Amino acid sequence: MDQKSVVHRFFSALGRAWKPSLHTIRFLLSIMVPVSLFVLALEKTGLLFTASRLLDPIMHFVGLPGESSLVFLSAILLNIYSAIAVIGTLQLSLREITILAVMCLIAHNLIVECTVMRKTGSSATKMVFLRIFTALAAAFILNYILPAGFGASKMQGLSAELAPPAALSLQEIPEILKQWALQMGQLILKIAIIVSLLMAAQKVMEEFGILELLGNITGPFMRLLGLPPSTGFLWIVANIIGLAYGSAIMIERVESGKLSLSEGELFNHHVGVSHSLLEDTLLFMAIGVPLFWAVVPRFILAIVVVWLERGRRILFRKSFQVGTL
Repeated sequence: MDQKSVVHRFFSALGRAWKPSLHTIRFLLSIMVPVSLFVLALEKTGLLFTASRLLDPIMHFVGLPGESSLVFLSAILLNIYSAIAVIGTLQLSLREITILAVMCLIAHNLIVECTVMRKTGSSATKMVFLRIFTALAAAFILNYILPAGFGASKMQGLSAELAPPAALSLQEIPEILKQWALQMGQLILKIAIIVSLLMAAQKVMEEFGILELLGNITGPFMRLLGLPPSTGFLWIVANIIGLAYGSAIMIERVESGKLSLSEGELFNHHVGVSHSLLEDTLLFMAIGVPLFWAVVPRFILAIVVVWLERGRRILFRKSFQVGTL
């Protein structure tokens, strides 16, 4: 293969990346912008705080103080950053923060991420309930197995209990919207850069057979997880940069027929419970959560969830075959 041919194939692959990149960027922003504005309105009007109070009994059930409900609700509606910001206002023990961390790592940014999952073969409603239920199950198990003295001393926060936000005045609204617009502008730029680079990298790797090689290497590991061998590259992407930013690759592979909707749904069962093992894990480690507890519980639960789903499919097929005899 001569150098000119290699260069031509490289730029040809880059040329095929721009259309799916723009499609995914538009799709993500159509969800993220209105959701962000909606949650901002809930937060500033105090409705988010009021809604979080309804979760207090659930928090007590898994061994957490009632005020930690706002942490979990912030993660569900937004992201890990917002959850950590709320944790910083509370006085919680390392044990409580660790349980909260696992809950938030499993169930966060649900509106955006579960909409992405709907595009790749899953019911968004099913994924929301699966992730919230798994998060609560993980918290219940951790509350049972973590020693009572695990990080017993309280980590310093601003207050022991959250107070409702102050009443919003009309004069504050323009400044609030200005700050929101600046943050959203930074997010749009970040999404555009990451999605474009990721899609370009995928097209180049496809052109030169690197994806096929990567699939062969990761195939045995994917089978152990209960996943199709073809999802090896997707698994790497989802765990390095997360579901939202990695959605460009996942959506494109489903729409191009390189990944079936059935395979995509099975993959979603895993990454819905365990993804972004790099960035999100490091964020919680920065506030003291041990690496083992930030990674291992959700990774094990993800494997269990996938194999249970595979078992459910087998039983469904058998019962259908019996019913048609």
